[in-house]
Amino acid sequence: MTAHPGEHGAGPGVLGIPPLDHHRSPRTGWTRAHWEAAADGLLRAAWRWATPRGALLDLPGRPSRSGTRSDGLEGYARTFLAAAFRAAGGDGADPAGLLERYAEGLAAGTRTPGREDAESWPLILDHTTAGQPMVEAASVALGLRLTRPWLWDGLEDGTRDRAEAWLRGALRHTPAPNNWYLFPLSVAGFLESVGRGDAETGAAIERGLGLLEEWWRGEGWYADGDGRAFDHYNGWALHLYPLLHAHLAGDEALTARYGPRLHDHLASFALTFGGDGAPIHFGRSLTYRFAACAAVGLGALTGHTPLSPGVSRRLLSGTLRYFLDRGAVDADGLLTLGWHGPHDATLQTYSGPASPYWASKGFVALLVPPDDPLWTATEEAAPSEGPDRALALPAPGLLLQSTGSDGLVRLHNHGSHTLRPWQGEEFAEEDPLYARFAYSTGTGPTARGNPPDNHLALRLPGRPGMPGVWSVRRRVEPLGASSAPDGSWGWAASRHRPVFPADVPAPPSLRVESVTVVRGRWEVRAHRVVGAPAGTRVRLTGWAADASLPGDLVALHGLTPVDPLRAPQGTAYARWVRVPAAEGELSGTGVCVAAAVLGGAGAPPRVTVAEGATEVDVEWGEGGGRARICFDPLTVFDPPTVEEAEAG
Repeated sequence: MTAHPGEHGAGPGVLGIPPLDHHRSPRTGWTRAHWEAAADGLLRAAWRWATPRGALLDLPGRPSRSGTRSDGLEGYARTFLAAAFRAAGGDGADPAGLLERYAEGLAAGTRTPGREDAESWPLILDHTTAGQPMVEAASVALGLRLTRPWLWDGLEDGTRDRAEAWLRGALRHTPAPNNWYLFPLSVAGFLESVGRGDAETGAAIERGLGLLEEWWRGEGWYADGDGRAFDHYNGWALHLYPLLHAHLAGDEALTARYGPRLHDHLASFALTFGGDGAPIHFGRSLTYRFAACAAVGLGALTGHTPLSPGVSRRLLSGTLRYFLDRGAVDADGLLTLGWHGPHDATLQTYSGPASPYWASKGFVALLVPPDDPLWTATEEAAPSEGPDRALALPAPGLLLQSTGSDGLVRLHNHGSHTLRPWQGEEFAEEDPLYARFAYSTGTGPTARGNPPDNHLALRLPGRPGMPGVWSVRRRVEPLGASSAPDGSWGWAASRHRPVFPADVPAPPSLRVESVTVVRGRWEVRAHRVVGAPAGTRVRLTGWAADASLPGDLVALHGLTPVDPLRAPQGTAYARWVRVPAAEGELSGTGVCVAAAVLGGAGAPPRVTVAEGATEVDVEWGEGGGRARICFDPLTVFDPPTVEEAEAG
């Protein structure tokens, strides 16, 4: 299937994108020239909002929690990253003369940092006080490293000294306990590359790389800090910064360590892009949009990728075009806060008007030379455009499911959450971007104040005069995942403790064991509840899709369909949605099962639940075979094993 309907939307028109080239790129129509034009157009639009000397780019919009001065620095730093990829990839090409303007902005911003005037940059402090400038320091440092021959080397000594003094604030203050530790690493890497390294820079690099080893979970995936947060930060931060540092430094030992990890990451991550180019709508900071393809570009740059050049460019161009064709850029040529267009429910409080420009990381692909096969090979189909496929990722506890007829990809989450090991589980903090059981390239989760989609919740028997409250899912404990070698089916499982408000006395033994089994476009969702007081209600919800994307939730055992739940805040894909739901009642240990489908129907699977709620047999429709879910211990048998067990 082609990436997008139509030739191009308003976004490409505003940015001055050239006509499509369907000879070289039969699926997206995009070549390197389109990428360069997109970068130039985004930079040209953003610079209209610069301060007189260019130290701050004060883009219009609601400020972040860090304040407008920090937001202005963010505008400078994140657009500088795009300009640096553009210039370095073109051997100094700077058609708009922006490097000179960034040089002047650097001089003005670092002359008297911390002063409340028109140009001065904020100081870099601890993440608990005013830490956002530490994030931007990494982009400034990386931009300077990439453009050294054309920018840094031409600065006056005093400007270089003041810039170094400001950057060293990132080495002397405390980052947030996650990927932020790679920001001082990037600053230190730049300082060492220009002969300004010392014990302080060496310690920052050693500390960052050491923590990265602690967060490595295998199969190409890092946790974002201590705990089990797996999301897009894997590609646009945890792989990008260390491997790009190693590549630019020519450090063969580090490249040999991090390159194979990126290769393994891309082997699964490549399936998270839909046939229309959309990334999976999952995890925080989604307003960074096409930064999601940064890991694909980095793999092409370093050679550490399992993807052919034609597939890599298909993913890269498909993602960039997806957003530009769907309202990511406004009439002024500015990236908006949201997903397609503006969308408040997608955002975090740390996001400001210039935050979307971390999408600049996607332009790392421009570092690949113009004559490289990445740009000269003919586009090939994306992994999601092939046969229906299930791919289990036991390390992060995720299960990917794609259907080639429509290019839709679903991610079933049985392992990612945002709680640190030392944090407790509090009722009010469920995050829609992590707590749901499933996400996709065609639907977004409902907002916090709306009924949750793809969710299971319990409601304990109410006391007189006190209405019951539905539970939330916080800490996720993975219990296993596997998929068939041919990708025909797969499963993933997890356990969680339903969390209630502090004034609701929940039984200490209450827990939910959950299994998702997929085949084709169908998903069987089986949940065993243990320790439920008599009269406990259970509610299961399905996909938050609108009329343009068919979906259904079929109650199979222990549940009865109820009226769809209204979500008037909608999702990033639809202004207003209804969420299909089913409910039941439990006592002690019980099992509830439903089948969900997105993007089409057909015969749903059938299930049989064994007495005692220890096993669930699944019979797929249309000759799809069988599967068996066992809860003691939890595992899922494939069809041959089921039949062998019955024959024996």
